[in-house]
Amino acid sequence: MRRLTLVAYDIADPKRLRRVHKVVRDFGDPLQYSLFLCALSRQDAAVLETRLARAINQAEDQVMLLDLGPEPKRTAPLEQGRFLGKKPSALTRDSLVF
Repeated sequence: MRRLTLVAYDIADPKRLRRVHKVVRDFGDPLQYSLFLCALSRQDAAVLETRLARAINQAEDQVMLLDLGPEPKRTAPLEQGRFLGKKPSALTRDSLVF
């Protein structure tokens, strides 16, 4: 069973920021800058955390992984939340460009 995970990050160095962005992009879709929605199996979650731990500087950077529960079967992830202002357009892994 896959679980929805919200991943947000604050990376102090531009080189590490690009590296972290590429890692998270492999697992999920961008909602906003430095904010991704991922549907992860247990194995995917473990791999993501391992890759992120290697990509960041533990003393300077911060990554948050928030478990939102089981992936819904019938509704798109964005239908479960509410947005104020402009709604995100179609989610794709290439939505953010550096």
